[in-house]
Amino acid sequence: MSIKELLFAVADIWMIAVGFTYGIKFIRKYKNYLLGIEWIIVATSGSNFLIYGLVKAGHDSPMYAFAYFLDAFSRSVGITLILVLGLMKVTHRYKPSAAVDIGAFALAGVVGFLLSQFAVEIGLPGKIFYIVVNVLTTIFLIYFVKRLWGIDERGHAISAAVATACGFVIAATYDFVHIPGDDAEHTIFYIFALSTWGLQMFTYYRAYRAFDAYNKRVDAQAVSGSAPATA
Repeated sequence: MSIKELLFAVADIWMIAVGFTYGIKFIRKYKNYLLGIEWIIVATSGSNFLIYGLVKAGHDSPMYAFAYFLDAFSRSVGITLILVLGLMKVTHRYKPSAAVDIGAFALAGVVGFLLSQFAVEIGLPGKIFYIVVNVLTTIFLIYFVKRLWGIDERGHAISAAVATACGFVIAATYDFVHIPGDDAEHTIFYIFALSTWGLQMFTYYRAYRAFDAYNKRVDAQAVSGSAPATA
């Protein structure tokens, strides 16, 4: 195994570990099925991608088709609309119904299928779509960072800002930039991408936890009659 392949495996394992660990915690601790299931889906995608890379399966492998679908699933709706709806549980006290949860994942499944199965036919508009939804998500994440700063969770605000900036760079270059010296499988790019996606999931979970703790303090202060802190 080359150094490049080793770094790819380490980055992927990092993302897998973060996705499964914090995905389960989102569900168990906060009953946030949107973020929990999406984190687990990303980790599942990473697991499939790791096996695909280690066995050096070809593009005709079912693992490649599965990886392509899960990638489209998360890039289109998963780490965009589902991420925003999940974070709104702490920013806006939003409580999605089971129908919203199911509908969001169903939408992600349909859009992911279409974008993965008809990528060639869709062409450039599909690639532009990924960037547009990422820009819209990034705008919300900037708001999320601002809210964290406003409740004096400045360490989490800075961490979330860095993770968001890195994620935006990855999304903006995904389909349009080829790193000089990279191979046909874009191994170098994926080392950076997998590391970044793991960082995002890790950072957003910790920021969510801090925001949730703040909300609980505000609720406790309201019950006791003391003046709550302002965000």
